[in-house]
Amino acid sequence: MQKTEFELTSEYIELNQLLKMVGVCDSGGAGKQIVASGQVKVDGKQELRKTAKIRAGQQVTLGDVRIVVLGQSGADGA
Repeated sequence: MQKTEFELTSEYIELNQLLKMVGVCDSGGAGKQIVASGQVKVDGKQELRKTAKIRAGQQVTLGDVRIVVLGQSGADGA
């Protein structure tokens, strides 16, 4: 499984935007389609809300890609 870390610069990032920022898809719209297809899990549970607020300490999984969301300065915020 490929692990990617993403550092937040604010309180949260919307799920579709996170997928775009880490390079899983080309645009936020494509991210929305991926989420709507049911392929994305947040903390191990299927997430269908395209603009779900993802915060520090959460993990997003799509296929063999795992995105670990970090707080500012690499702190997990949990």
